[in-house]
Amino acid sequence: MKKLPQEYETRMKQLLGVDFEKYLSELENLPVKAFRVNTDKISVEDFEKINLFSKDKIPYVQNGYYLDYEKVGNHPYHHAGLIYVQEPAAMAPAECVDIDPDWLVLDMCAAPGGKSTQLKNKLGENGVLVSNEIISSRCKILTGNIERLGLQNTVVTCMDTERLASRFENTFDLIMVDAPCSGEGMFRKEEIAIDEWSTDNVLMCAKRQAEILENAVKALKSGGFIVYATCTFSLEENEMTVDAFLQKHPEFEIMPVNERVAKYTADGIKFEGRKCENLHFARRFYPHIAKGEGQFMAVLRHKGEKVGNAFYNTRSAKTDKLVTEFLDDTLTEYSPDFIGVYNGNPIYYNNRLPIADRTAFCCGVTIGEIRKNYIQPHHQFFMALGDKFKRKINLSADSIEISKYLHGEEFDTDCQNGWAVVMVDGYAVGGAKVSNGRAKNHYPKGLRIK
Repeated sequence: MKKLPQEYETRMKQLLGVDFEKYLSELENLPVKAFRVNTDKISVEDFEKINLFSKDKIPYVQNGYYLDYEKVGNHPYHHAGLIYVQEPAAMAPAECVDIDPDWLVLDMCAAPGGKSTQLKNKLGENGVLVSNEIISSRCKILTGNIERLGLQNTVVTCMDTERLASRFENTFDLIMVDAPCSGEGMFRKEEIAIDEWSTDNVLMCAKRQAEILENAVKALKSGGFIVYATCTFSLEENEMTVDAFLQKHPEFEIMPVNERVAKYTADGIKFEGRKCENLHFARRFYPHIAKGEGQFMAVLRHKGEKVGNAFYNTRSAKTDKLVTEFLDDTLTEYSPDFIGVYNGNPIYYNNRLPIADRTAFCCGVTIGEIRKNYIQPHHQFFMALGDKFKRKINLSADSIEISKYLHGEEFDTDCQNGWAVVMVDGYAVGGAKVSNGRAKNHYPKGLRIK
């Protein structure tokens, strides 16, 4: 690892005291890799029967494991969205609060999607996740990860947090603010963060974080939770930001995190001049205390009376007959009430949280594109609704056919003619058009194994 800036070392010595040498020593070791089981697609119990990536579980994440497998991204199970590779400390913030499955949840700074997909796994069929990312290129990566995992009832937006808050005022039960930061906790994993570090950058980040938190307040419902997180260690971006927020917003209080997270993290630091006496409720994830990189998290709860969720029904567009005929031919079952149109394309979405056209990058599951007299199905449709398909081509993870499919090739099949979902060991990995014993490949070119 590159040499750390002297000023940074001085600051960390002040924060860590006698533990500073332990911290430095741990940075000499390789970063720890991990993954989560996508429980929207497979239960932990069923995954254990096919798990070949690691048996070493993360103690504070029920569906989390430390990773011990090379080139996991090429494995069919990864392509099928059964797992999401994520740094273990980054999994801690979403575990700080017990999430009701019916909640409306917002991830304000979501790309590449680790915390978003983790939050979605905690929601039920009536819960809705809105994942936002301000940078369009990163928004495409975020959408791709949500698509790969086959997640339903998700909305992806691409806007600054001020505009986001104005669109969704007083809406969410929980808001994840995984704020852009100076990245001190990622020095071992991303050495570019060392080159970009400066106290000026720390202060600039703290200013931006305070602005994002202000916008989170506008989008939060009475009685709701904000989970504020960073991957840095600086007081300015962490405890000082939280303390200043609580001074400005006496309607909020800092709450203890779940015990499973508290056990593997250090208390928040009570700096001189603070106003909040409970800053120790905040948590610091250090690499010399638990396996992973650096992370800070604090749970902020609005003290107001908890407001229940309204159920909306704003469907107004008449469903195209072409769409229903396509679904009747393709799926064994579906809810007609979930069929709608968004930005001109047919979608499948539990319309509990209405999303105006042109507001979102992606809304619900895109069924496909309406062509002149047929539907061209979208990859997202296969991934999210594959278990409901009438025509299924089930391949084993070590078969020649799945290898051909992931490389973009056709293969022989005894499946009936029509649109079929291609599955690996029973889980959707993509789609194919079957014609006279041949499965014509419709796996997106950008996802194929080179």
